[in-house]
Amino acid sequence: MKMKGKAHVYGDDINTDLILPARYLNITTPEGLAKHCMEDFDKEFCSRVKPGDVIIAKKNYGCGSSREHAPVALKANGVSCIIASSFARIFYRNSINLAMPLIECPELVEITEPGDEVEVDLAAGTATNVTKGKGFNFPSYPEEMTNIINAGGLIEYTRKTM
Repeated sequence: MKMKGKAHVYGDDINTDLILPARYLNITTPEGLAKHCMEDFDKEFCSRVKPGDVIIAKKNYGCGSSREHAPVALKANGVSCIIASSFARIFYRNSINLAMPLIECPELVEITEPGDEVEVDLAAGTATNVTKGKGFNFPSYPEEMTNIINAGGLIEYTRKTM
């Protein structure tokens, strides 16, 4: 699976309340959640993000609560993947279960600026800052996680394997 898009760059400890404020947890559709994604700290995110774009963040991205609403809102906005130095464990698993690839690649994080074009090849395990012409390797997913992502998420994977 290959992805390519513009980088939206953030710092350390971006928590799930920053990704999707708790006051919107009563919204039940991905499209409804998407409208409020990042609104408390990046008010232009929803108008700026395009399908295929990539989130770049430093350490501990997705810390905070264990709710799935945050990765749902990002995916509904067209975010193709998230690259960070590290992720909160529950956010990581929730994202994989929703078929949102997360990649730990601190080298790419350090050189990427807002608006840079980033390309990811999950099968090859490469992440490239196309704007700067620099690429890096990252560890491949275990087979079962790859199958979940390729199936479109844990629910679809379960349906296909039952």
